[in-house]
Amino acid sequence: MTVREQVHLAVRLPGTEPAAGTGPRAGTGPRVGAGPQAGAGIDFAAYERLARTAECGLFDFLLLAEEARPGGYPEPGHEADAGSGDEERPAGRPEPLTVLNALATVTERLGLAAAADTGCHEPYGLARELATLDHLSAGRAAWHVIAPAGDRTGREDIPGARSAEFVAAARALWDSWTPDGVPRPFAHRGRYFDIAGEFTVPRCPQGRPVVLRTGDSPEGRESAAAVADVVLTRHGAPECGRELRAGLAERLRTHGRAPGDVLVMPDAVCVLGETAAEARERAAEIRRGQVSPRQAIRALERVWGTDLSSYDPDGPLPDIDPVPDIGPLPDGGRVPGTRPGDPLAVAGAWRDLARQKGLSVRETVIEATGRHFFTGTPETVAAAIEESVRAGAADGFVLVPHPDPGGLAEFVDRVVPLLQERGAFRTAYTGPTLRSHLGLSDLVWNG
Repeated sequence: MTVREQVHLAVRLPGTEPAAGTGPRAGTGPRVGAGPQAGAGIDFAAYERLARTAECGLFDFLLLAEEARPGGYPEPGHEADAGSGDEERPAGRPEPLTVLNALATVTERLGLAAAADTGCHEPYGLARELATLDHLSAGRAAWHVIAPAGDRTGREDIPGARSAEFVAAARALWDSWTPDGVPRPFAHRGRYFDIAGEFTVPRCPQGRPVVLRTGDSPEGRESAAAVADVVLTRHGAPECGRELRAGLAERLRTHGRAPGDVLVMPDAVCVLGETAAEARERAAEIRRGQVSPRQAIRALERVWGTDLSSYDPDGPLPDIDPVPDIGPLPDGGRVPGTRPGDPLAVAGAWRDLARQKGLSVRETVIEATGRHFFTGTPETVAAAIEESVRAGAADGFVLVPHPDPGGLAEFVDRVVPLLQERGAFRTAYTGPTLRSHLGLSDLVWNG
């Protein structure tokens, strides 16, 4: 395999980001654990263990997700019944950039990526924080750009347009320092932001932090084609990867970029066993644990756009059609989260899936919203990962550790050496920055 064809690996924590789209796997994914594996969400030692394990495995980066809603609390109208066994308790969720700055002191090469919602930040402040992380980590910072999925404030802003301007302003701030360390006055005056002055942080070691963007919706793919270095997706099946790459290539050309300028890295859950049967049994148990009955109904409501709390999660899908997308409900909403762009299409795909496989509501949600699973012995998983990259379906994968103890460590100990033996994965970091890990070209300053 060439250097660029080699497998890229990262780890996401926690696995809570919703997926948008219109395919049969669109909707909202259930959370995969509320905090670092083998530790509470606010326990730094758990983050440190995960980061050290990922660096020991020569991973490209660790991605810390962010939620606007405090992690672990029920959505409005979905408070758990006491004693139901389905309670959602506050787990604790520290601010990602603060954690990553601390992790920069206990790691040397691992990339450090923070998910940050452009609806919850302002360009100057976030650009400054990310640039600071890039300096403190000696060029290992990345930003997963999260665009607000809908207008929850009653304003007439178009979230996608505001997000695009946010990224453009941040990039201009980073570029306002010359490569030889001279600051220049900065001014950005647009529809959503009016900023002028001088940026206080010198030019980043990488030029700019690496930009990650989710590409599961048309809007996400367009934004990714314009600004992203890495495109993230929930869909790891080969046919999904090829479809994403084909659409992305055309969009990249319109932005004057080449397909090689961007990596595609789907999320994946890896479940290992001594035998294939053991691995399948573990995977089925993990899938069931990721979607409780209450979460299944909530996922259903996101698609149907109405209260479905009277439905049986072990029964069939509703025989009614989804309501039109009418925006936030006056009472604050019994329909939490983001609706897919075409609820009718998603509902139809879910019904086809349920009919073909004889699935209940909960089983359908598990099947339709789950991340891609690599399941089997270490040998079969390593072969499947390598084949996915060789076939052009992906450049690598962002692993979402499952709740089983030692999930990431088991992968590092048992799968990474097999990928190295195959010549499909690095045996040492070859450069100091995240851009070098990813095989991205050095930035050309256009200030």
